[in-house]
Amino acid sequence: MGEYSRAHLIIEGTVQGVFYRAFTRDVAVTLGLKGWVRNLPDGNVEAVLEGEKGDIEDAITMCYQGPSASRVSTINVLWKDYKGEFGTFDIRY
Repeated sequence: MGEYSRAHLIIEGTVQGVFYRAFTRDVAVTLGLKGWVRNLPDGNVEAVLEGEKGDIEDAITMCYQGPSASRVSTINVLWKDYKGEFGTFDIRY
C-alpha cells in the first residue's frame, strides 16, 4: 500500500464537449480512485481525485492526453490531505 493522497485539478484547454469528463471517470475507475469531475463555467474542467498517490500521478499523466478530440494546455494540481470522503468516482453536473 502506498501513501494515500488527494489532488484537486483544474484542467485547461479544449476540454468541454469532447467527452473529457467521461474519460476522466474511466481513468479514475480503472486506477481505483474516488472523487468527482465537473465542467466549470469558464470552459475548464475541475476534478478531485483520492487514492494512492502513485495512482493519482498516473491519472494526471493520462488526463494530459485526454480523449482524442481534447487539447489539454495545462493541469493545475493542488495536493491536499487524504480525507476518504468519497465512495465512488462521479461526474457532477
